[in-house]
Amino acid sequence: MGCISLSGVPTQFDRHGDLRRAPRPHHHAHPAVKKTACGTCDRRQRGWYDRKQRRVRDLACGDVRIYLEVEVRRVACRRCGKVKQERLAFLADNPFYTKRFAFYVGRRCRASPIRDVAKELHLDWHTVKALEQQYMREQLRRAGTPGPPVIGIDEISIRKGHTYRIVVSDLIRQRPIWFGGTDRSEASLDQFYAWLGPRKAARVRLAVMDMWKPFRLATARHAPQASILFDKFHILRHLGEALDQIRKSEYARVSGRQRRFIKGQKYTLLAHRENLTLDGRRALKTLLAANKRLNTAYLLKESFGQLWDYGREGWARRFFEHWRAALKWQRLRPYEKFAAMIDRHWDGIAAYCRPDNKVALGFVEGLNNKVRVLQRRAYGLRDEEYLRLKILTCMLPAI
Repeated sequence: MGCISLSGVPTQFDRHGDLRRAPRPHHHAHPAVKKTACGTCDRRQRGWYDRKQRRVRDLACGDVRIYLEVEVRRVACRRCGKVKQERLAFLADNPFYTKRFAFYVGRRCRASPIRDVAKELHLDWHTVKALEQQYMREQLRRAGTPGPPVIGIDEISIRKGHTYRIVVSDLIRQRPIWFGGTDRSEASLDQFYAWLGPRKAARVRLAVMDMWKPFRLATARHAPQASILFDKFHILRHLGEALDQIRKSEYARVSGRQRRFIKGQKYTLLAHRENLTLDGRRALKTLLAANKRLNTAYLLKESFGQLWDYGREGWARRFFEHWRAALKWQRLRPYEKFAAMIDRHWDGIAAYCRPDNKVALGFVEGLNNKVRVLQRRAYGLRDEEYLRLKILTCMLPAI
């Protein structure tokens, strides 16, 4: 453990003292006279109320921990009317650690759990968490408040019992910008637009979301100029659920040896063929050869993704009408319900055909996966403010 005393080093407020000039022999060494800043109101004045030495932990040198001995003063602030401790810019919010050490802890916590970082640095768990929170707040301060032209809106579950929070992302800069609300209601999304402000809300030209009605209503009220685009992956999830309902109904309809081809093949049907292993492709081939209705449903599911490849709304509509006409006489009731849902929400789907709306639709779902990884790595996060900071800074560069 190394210790360095900084009591004689002048600060930016020093008026006397020069590191280049040694004191004359007949002069006695005196403490440097500096202006002391109040830690509350930042008022600077000459002199101090009292002072003491404090040992502050800094970045290590190899395996050696480094501590700095710093003179910390208190000042009788005239503006506050109380005795306050001075503010030193190089100290963290926890005054027993330097700011650069706090940022080092924050960088380590981006890839490791708090428990592992605390064990490695010989710190208390709560100390590491507080230092990481300061690091993440500094990241957000440097990033600023954006005025995004394209936003993505989605909800995440933070605990059991249908407890949701809303996450809004900037799809151009590829980072989340807001986390909050009390549920996934219209009033909760109103809080985002209140935080964004009417001036920046007027710049939003495209909002990507699922087909949840409260999100559409809130966006239409606060940003009426914005086009609403329904997320492709949410739509395909509804199609996958319809295909699974058909699989279950076919399993209930057949009996005997025919059931063994269907049992346990849920994810084989839902996956794209190119993503399957060799055994999965063999099982899929056997299943589709054994059941004609599942074969038809699978081919229709695979072809529906072509809808997002068209550059004009008329061509996309013609493809959808042909796809829906192929359902005739197939007795695929879940697919018919899915086609009716697509028809009701057609405007939000066809908006992707416009050239200006060709944005990356996978970021919102990718962010959801990242949030689930954060929650799983921490075995659940009970501190909602800490979860908010983790989500908002997960895509920001390290400092």
